[in-house]
Amino acid sequence: MGTAASSGFTTETLRRSIEGSTAANLLSLYADGAELRVVDRNTQPSQPRVLHGRDEIGELFDDVYSRDIKTHKLEKCVIQGDSAAYTESCEYSDGVRVFAESMITLRDGKIVDQTIVQAWDE
Repeated sequence: MGTAASSGFTTETLRRSIEGSTAANLLSLYADGAELRVVDRNTQPSQPRVLHGRDEIGELFDDVYSRDIKTHKLEKCVIQGDSAAYTESCEYSDGVRVFAESMITLRDGKIVDQTIVQAWDE
């Protein structure tokens, strides 16, 4: 198993995918059997939202990228071996902001496991 950097997963690849205008680029970074957990106000740590596989993850991303988002950007990213952590922020056209932190596990340059902790303006 190669490290993230040697298999093509880079901060710049992640940045282009997150800051792009469609969900397809971001979804291409995920392995077929990936698992994504979301922890937020509505899905708290004892019962996170858990998505299995690219189809379920893609539905979430399609929903996010269909919204009226003014900005969506990668703030920071640290990659070490087959793990990465990053922060991202977005602002909707109505001024609502979202901040998220993610911890991911990579295998062969693809995301296989991710936990997102996010907070929204209320």
